[in-house]
Amino acid sequence: MMTFSPFWRMRAAARCLTLLVVAASPHSALAEDAELTPVEALGEALFHDPILSQNRTQSCASCHDAEYGFTDPRRFADGAFSLGDDGHSLGDRNAPSAAYAAFTPPFHQKEDGSWAGGMFWDGRARDLAEQAGGPPLNPIEMGLSDKAQLVARLQEEPDYVTAFQQNFGADILKDPEAGYAAMTEALAAYEKAAIFAPFDSKYDRFLRGEVQLSKEEELGRILFFSEQFTNCNQCHQLKRSAMDPQETFTNYSYHNIGVPENVLGRAENGVAAGTIDDGLLANPAVSDPAERGKFKTPGLRNAAVTGPYMHNGVFQELRTVIAFYNRYNSKSDAAQINPETGKPWGPPPVAGTLSTTELTHGPALDDRRIDALVAFLKTLTDQRYEEYLE
Repeated sequence: MMTFSPFWRMRAAARCLTLLVVAASPHSALAEDAELTPVEALGEALFHDPILSQNRTQSCASCHDAEYGFTDPRRFADGAFSLGDDGHSLGDRNAPSAAYAAFTPPFHQKEDGSWAGGMFWDGRARDLAEQAGGPPLNPIEMGLSDKAQLVARLQEEPDYVTAFQQNFGADILKDPEAGYAAMTEALAAYEKAAIFAPFDSKYDRFLRGEVQLSKEEELGRILFFSEQFTNCNQCHQLKRSAMDPQETFTNYSYHNIGVPENVLGRAENGVAAGTIDDGLLANPAVSDPAERGKFKTPGLRNAAVTGPYMHNGVFQELRTVIAFYNRYNSKSDAAQINPETGKPWGPPPVAGTLSTTELTHGPALDDRRIDALVAFLKTLTDQRYEEYLE
């Protein structure tokens, strides 16, 4: 399995920044070995550095660990939500993977009036740089008080100062706004590096003619891209061709699919049961009540190893997700039961904005076809995580 270099693990643990100055040189051996530009190398250091959190206990990598598909491995023990730097705060949404996030278009309104793109589940950050600046200043995440404190933290480390000056100008850290913006730019540059998007899954190798899919995986692939038998690719296909080598398996659109409340998660994070997450309507750029309860369509790469699922982490198993979609097309009593709880799925928190047309497209799926779709989704797992597949 591919992991981050031992250098950056050592640097984050022992606060050794000496080599960062070397990495700021365009000709440094470190930058060449890691195949990172100087700004990307600076972003990598920042990504793994707990100095950007109030109590110096949490970094970006805490919730987006490369060894776990750039998701939060702690949530398997603590539930669906990520623990904040203060040691007790929990959010109310499932931290999405940072892998392949660089392909997300800026938040925008399409010609038909619908919204697409942007970062976070509600698109409130326009792009990757804006998203990168959010968690350090979020009181229930990394908890720094303001941009001035963040830049002051960077100035504590002489090697950070040198690296920022070499990459962004001699006076960059004298202005909190400029220093903060440079920090977000460095983080965004790193998140655009190849390690976040290797395109080396079994599916990618199949497209290149290097491997063959099993019969079950091939059935799942056909079903996934079918206009007749499933509704998967209505929202989970970006490119026009089903054989595009850089398919991210999302069109970055927003939908309300009726995901039930995560009652157990809210018992853990203290949010009152029945509280409505407004989703897209919580985005300051959106004011139309018809957008309430909609969330951004996530990409499906590495989905098989990055559960729990949905914006609130309510489902633990990938097969449950497909069974949930199938409830809308199946008249079977069994299809109306959540296999993880043995109880009915639960009502949609916002019933009035359901994407009914998309959800009811296509026939019901039998167990064989559900299993085939799960098998296909597993082929979207980056090679370094394939050992985690069951």
